[in-house]
Amino acid sequence: MYLKKLMASALLAGFVATPSAWAEELQDDRWYVAPFGTFIKSGGDRGAKDGWGGGMGFGKMLNEHFNVELRGFYQGFSGYNNAETGQTKGRWDLTGGSADLQYYFFRDTFSPYIVAGIGGMNTSVPGDSAASITGEGGVGFTYELHDNFLLRSDVRYRYNNNFNANLRPGTEEYHDMTVNVGFVIPFGEKPRAAITPVKFEPEPAAPDCSTLDSDGDGVNDCLDKCPGTISGSKVDAQGCPISIELKGVNFRFDSAELTEQAKIILDGVAEKLIAYPQEKEIEVQGHTSSEGGYNYNMRLSERRSQSVVDYLKAKGVTDSMHAKGYGPNRPIADNRTEAGRVQNRRVELIWMEN
Repeated sequence: MYLKKLMASALLAGFVATPSAWAEELQDDRWYVAPFGTFIKSGGDRGAKDGWGGGMGFGKMLNEHFNVELRGFYQGFSGYNNAETGQTKGRWDLTGGSADLQYYFFRDTFSPYIVAGIGGMNTSVPGDSAASITGEGGVGFTYELHDNFLLRSDVRYRYNNNFNANLRPGTEEYHDMTVNVGFVIPFGEKPRAAITPVKFEPEPAAPDCSTLDSDGDGVNDCLDKCPGTISGSKVDAQGCPISIELKGVNFRFDSAELTEQAKIILDGVAEKLIAYPQEKEIEVQGHTSSEGGYNYNMRLSERRSQSVVDYLKAKGVTDSMHAKGYGPNRPIADNRTEAGRVQNRRVELIWMEN
């Protein structure tokens, strides 16, 4: 008897304490009705047979896990034989209701849950009746056939205390099992996550390479096999460099020492050669005007071209380069004028054919 009272107390305490876990984000929060049929297996303390019944629930889905529901029911079963008098006690009729809290482990097509409920019930037997308090606990599931129609079934233990009404001599507590099968019919449309349409912006059309000349060498990007050629280079039909005069690359008077301005220009040349290395060997040509002795000019042009090679390699250029001095042998202007002689004193890079 003590164990039964302890179980009932724990059940009712659990019902009262559980709502503190309700603070969750609302999802499906529709109201619903839930008709059901019941098979009741009466406890041995009744000395009665099993019976049937039915009822209706009215509830609300609170959030992802919890439902609350008010239920009304009627159940009945045949009576028992009084061992003392030998008389048969008539039919038991149970009419009552409860407030239920259902906890769903997850919501899906198949959704298992546990349930706890507390309520009141009137028990009628021939010539007598009594009000009682009830507590229920059990497990069940729903199975969604449609957004607005779910099958539902659960199995519950019911504790029933008639407060010394003595409907059956010797006990005021009863312990039954109920099996409920029915439907859940929610009202309204099932909430669904809003679907934000994804706008696919068309990728901008790639520019026509035939209209582009990224390195400004006169060969469009479709045909250019050597992108990034040094500005001012002479190129072939495929945009690959043939030669370039290093304008502004000057030396100290009567010397192979580069001026500071010449170094700045060669720094830019080195960056381009490093970024776009070529397989062809580069001949670094030094040229002079016709002033001075021929042999002297030949040696001076050789030293100056070697000075350029050394500087570019020191900057990290990996192209194959060799110095070549041509002295006054390849003038490009008239040596009889100062303007012509200035043009003839030059350094050129020549990309050699393999």
